[in-house]
Amino acid sequence: MNSAYEPKIEAIHAGTVPNFLFLHYNPDALVVSDLFVVPKHFMSESVIEKRKPLSENARRHGWVGSNILLGNLPLDARISMVKGGNEIPKTMVRESWKRFTFLRGQSVYSRSWLTDVLASVRQLERETFTLADMYAFEKKLARLHPNNKHIRPKIRQQLQVLRDHGIIEFLGKGSYRIRKS
Repeated sequence: MNSAYEPKIEAIHAGTVPNFLFLHYNPDALVVSDLFVVPKHFMSESVIEKRKPLSENARRHGWVGSNILLGNLPLDARISMVKGGNEIPKTMVRESWKRFTFLRGQSVYSRSWLTDVLASVRQLERETFTLADMYAFEKKLARLHPNNKHIRPKIRQQLQVLRDHGIIEFLGKGSYRIRKS
């Protein structure tokens, strides 16, 4: 759960949405078990869910909150600082952060597409994949981007952008591989 829906969407469009930290802790042992950051350049409308307005009986009736759908983010968007109770070396955290700073220079529309295509790549859960594998996400991406009537060309375009920034590599004949970070 998170803040009000409309201001969050406005902040995403204005580029003023903050970075988010997510913390899991063990209250019995008083230790942080997991801590990760989601850089603001990964935040898009497709990871924000509108909640139902508060009921008429609520003190702030009509208020509409939001949820951040972490499952809609690519794993790359979750930069671990502490994992399983172990601190991640600062150099690894910085490298993970820097790997996607190119997203900052993209428009909200482009960032959203790149994030959604990358999340689809990661959903395949394998190192190599094909264009045909990506086309299996066509309906999902069409729902996330209803104003785009050319989903397959857009998928190919986003794969090229990810290739150009060293996130994936093109192997030829419609095959790709995720590059190790």
